[in-house]
Amino acid sequence: MAGTLFVVATPIGNLEDITLRALRILGEVDLIACEDTRHTGKLLAHYQISTPTSSYHEHNEHQRTGWLVERLESGMDIALVSDAGTPSISDPGYRLVRAALERGFHVSPIPGPCAIISALSISGRPTDSFAFLGFLPGRRTARRTRLRALRSESRTLLFFESPLRLASTLSDIDEILNSQEVTVAREMTKLHEQLVTGSAAELASLFRSRRPRGEAVVVVEKASSEPEAAESLSDRELDRRIQGLVHQGLSKKEAIKKLAKQLASPKRELYLRLLREKKIVDGKQ
Repeated sequence: MAGTLFVVATPIGNLEDITLRALRILGEVDLIACEDTRHTGKLLAHYQISTPTSSYHEHNEHQRTGWLVERLESGMDIALVSDAGTPSISDPGYRLVRAALERGFHVSPIPGPCAIISALSISGRPTDSFAFLGFLPGRRTARRTRLRALRSESRTLLFFESPLRLASTLSDIDEILNSQEVTVAREMTKLHEQLVTGSAAELASLFRSRRPRGEAVVVVEKASSEPEAAESLSDRELDRRIQGLVHQGLSKKEAIKKLAKQLASPKRELYLRLLREKKIVDGKQ
């Protein structure tokens, strides 16, 4: 009789965040396929589970998938775990799951922690429709291209980001997505859990001055489906927005350029309107 593949969610931080069923399955299966055997070993030791483990990560999953399928064929029950959260969600695992399903093996989910759902649940952002994007491209040009493709996206957006790129990515979000509010969740369920909310520009400034440790989940409020039209704003409102950008640290030239991009309006047109507003305020007209 063929074995069963169990996809087991494990804690994203606090070791107490694991279900009773997950602990039972991890203790009963014949083998645990781990993203990192040393990392999973700490969890197993904490709960005094002695089940044998085998590595299964992004660098060996092509070779290991066939080997694990053979174990299933021989009747072994296998638990698939990642370092944290639910396997195959931006982690290794889907290839093994697909191979098991294609061969008719029983695949059973053992639900539990997931960093994406955890972050969304405490973000205060709309949850009726959302999209998870994994990690954005590491290179800035590619990342900005990806963000531009999301300008018309109306769903709440979630993605992972490294501490080294977090501030830069938030700056790109501020410039390109015309987003509402942004939430950054990091170290969830751990001792130094942090949840910060604000505009993308505010959070970019925060994390530029105080670089975080560990990966973060970024939750972006629904972006406007269409950019706001410059014609709908008064000259005084344009000037107010420019001053707001200047107060964030931009030069006047940079502020006009950024606002022009947000409003899809020529820079020269904004400049002329702002100049007209200045003349009115100064009493020159």
